Order: sequence, then structure tokens, then C-alpha cells
Amino acid sequence: MPTKIFARLFIVAAIGIAAWLIYRTLNRYSPDEIARSVMQIPLGHLAAGVGFVFLSYLCLTLFDTLAVRYVGRKLAYPRVAVTSFTSLAIGHNVGVAALSSGAVRYRFYSRWGFSGEEVAKIILFCGVTVGLGLTTLAGLCCLIMPESAAAIIGLSEPGALVLGVACLAGSTGYVMLAGVLRGSLRIWRWSFEMPSLPIAAGQVIVGTTNFLCVSACLHQLVQAFGNPAYLETATAYVGASVAALVSHVPGGIGVLEATIAFLLGQAANIGALIAFRAIYFFLPLPLGLMSLSIAEFVRFDEAKSLATKAKS
Repeated sequence: MPTKIFARLFIVAAIGIAAWLIYRTLNRYSPDEIARSVMQIPLGHLAAGVGFVFLSYLCLTLFDTLAVRYVGRKLAYPRVAVTSFTSLAIGHNVGVAALSSGAVRYRFYSRWGFSGEEVAKIILFCGVTVGLGLTTLAGLCCLIMPESAAAIIGLSEPGALVLGVACLAGSTGYVMLAGVLRGSLRIWRWSFEMPSLPIAAGQVIVGTTNFLCVSACLHQLVQAFGNPAYLETATAYVGASVAALVSHVPGGIGVLEATIAFLLGQAANIGALIAFRAIYFFLPLPLGLMSLSIAEFVRFDEAKSLATKAKS
């Protein structure tokens, strides 16, 4: 009974926090400012942005697909996809993803027989995949466009090249280590059981592809107000994502926008940033909450049915 009450309270709290986050984001601008800025974005760019959001969340389902294989379990892709989308649609907005999206993941995976330890490994695995994706994309941006990356990051061009090499060396080293190391990798008090070589390579590929899609979404929107190169936008997004992760602000609200605006300058118009948050963060949120609510009511009905059978 306490678990059922907690689940209902979690849903109510998630909806309340989501409403507060939307208010906090939009309250800083007047309705006229928002309307004028967003209306300047061509419909084609908005549609393309939504398309890249879809591709990003598709990539994110592969995070969980690899994670399930990593813990040695099998689960049908539709179930993995629903779990991934629901947890991240909520976690992206609520913040502290390891806890918020982790709690949702546990509600789904435990229903299908996963232990608490296995769910914890899945959460850690997905977190490592995020780190690998950000690191790899940062390295590519620094090596392909060192001048632009240096200007955005605030380093010299040789410094940007060194950073790019270091980032790609980190990702490559991880994959190579997965090919030769069996067992756990221990760094200080932190321990991580290394995946197989194919799974580690998959982490780098899907992690990087995900952030390429998110950056492409942002690029479509900022192009309405300036002409930044795609990799310049990607570099700014990587920097903003790191700042948002470090800040632990729910959903990175304010931190993400302020960092992108600082790094991209005039191209990062209010309308572009609001539209980006709306379609990448807010648009999936009601779908995620709906999915969680349905899952909880189905769980409740199943439990009620079992209780009725046990009495009869």
C-alpha cells in the first residue's frame, strides 16, 4: 500500500514540477517578446527541429537497449523504448537525471523482473554513454573546426586541437579497454564493470549520434536569426550541456540558455532558445507523464486482479 501511494504522489509531484519549470522559463520574457521571436522561425525549420528531436529520442532508446544487453538480460524493444522515453522525457525536465529518470526506470524494469542492482547498472551505463557522446562530439568539433571551437571555448587554436585529441583519445581508450579488460574498472572509490567491445563501440556511436541530433535541432532554430556553422552550434551545445550537468539545476533551465547565448552571441535569439526548450524538453513531457500514468494504473489493476484471485 505505501508503494502505491508513493507512485501516485510521484506522478502528482512530476506534473507539479513540470508546470513550475514551464512557468519559470517563460516568466522571464513578456508574451510579446516570446511571440515575436518564435514567429520569426520559419515553419520548415521548426518541423526539421521536431524531426531531429524524434531522432534524438530514438537514439536514447538505444542507450537502454545496449544497457539491457550489458546486464545480460533480454527484453522486447517496445518495452525498452517505452521505458527509455518515459524516464527521459520526465528526467530531462525534472533534472538530477540519475534520480528522476532512474526512479521511473526502476518502476518499469522492476515490473519485468529486473533486480534493483540490474536497474542501477542500467542507470550507470546510460550515464557513461552520455559522457562518451559529449566527449566524442567535443573532440570532433575541436579537430574539424579548431578556429571556431577555440573562439567559442575561449582557448587558443593549438589548445583546442589538444583538447580535441584528448577527448577522442578518451573515447577511443574506453573502447580499446573494453576489448582487453574483463571485470570491473576501479577508479578511486568508483567501480564500473566494463562492457564487451561491441557494446562499448555501440555506446560511443549512439551517444555521439544522439548529441549530433540535438545539436542539429538547435541549429535549425538559431539559423532563423544568424548563420552559425553546424559544428559551432554543436560546440556551444556541448559546453552548455556540461554547464547544466555541473549546476544540477532542474532541466538545466536558465543555465543551458545562458551558456548557449554567451557562446553563440547574437545567433542565440530568445525565440530560438525558447523554441528549442519547448520542442526538445516540453513537447515530450506530457507524453512521458501520460505513459507513466497509464503504466501505474495498469500495474494497479494487475495487483488488484491478483489480490482478487488470491481471495477467491
